[in-house]
Amino acid sequence: MLADAPSLSRARLEKSPDLVQRTVAVVRQVIDRRRFAWVVEGREPTEAERDAAVMASAALMAASRTQTRRRTSGKTKQEATVKAALEELGFAEVASREIQNVSYAPEPGEFCGESVLGNRKADIVVRLWDHRIMPIECKVSNSSTNSVKRLNNDAAVKAVTWRTDFGRRQVVPSAVLSGVYKLHNLIDAQERGLSIFWAHNLLPLRDWIVSTRGLA
Repeated sequence: MLADAPSLSRARLEKSPDLVQRTVAVVRQVIDRRRFAWVVEGREPTEAERDAAVMASAALMAASRTQTRRRTSGKTKQEATVKAALEELGFAEVASREIQNVSYAPEPGEFCGESVLGNRKADIVVRLWDHRIMPIECKVSNSSTNSVKRLNNDAAVKAVTWRTDFGRRQVVPSAVLSGVYKLHNLIDAQERGLSIFWAHNLLPLRDWIVSTRGLA
């Protein structure tokens, strides 16, 4: 596997014919056969083919960067909305920090922005009124395919890690979502211990946080 290769530098490839063959095999598997038809056919490209491939690649890169900027912008706005909701509930924002155990977390009624909780980053860390820790991940997905990466391979994985490291009674992993998600991916994330709320309607999140006062 290429993941096992220490380097794909030119010097390394020149010393390892086997690595060259593995690299070529992987590239051939994933290459766009329509955009780079000459590679598949084992010939030199025509000038028109080369120009078309350059233009298509540039368009794809531009589209990808635009999606990334939109997602980043959406995530930033989402975090700001969640923080505003917390402040309206009487929570105070404190400095970000590394939280290796419960004693390093904010005090009840406080929250902090992006912080390391255990060994994974959380977008927002809330200390509920009942002293539990509530890490909140803010996720924006532009497509159902992209949602697997954002939700199942990131937020849900963090939920499992936090519940293991801090204990199910001490931490409430959560995510505030916006965008497109497949139902079975949402169910999978919930079954792995992730509480899900929606950015367009934070009332359930607010109500649940308020309810922890009665448990204090």
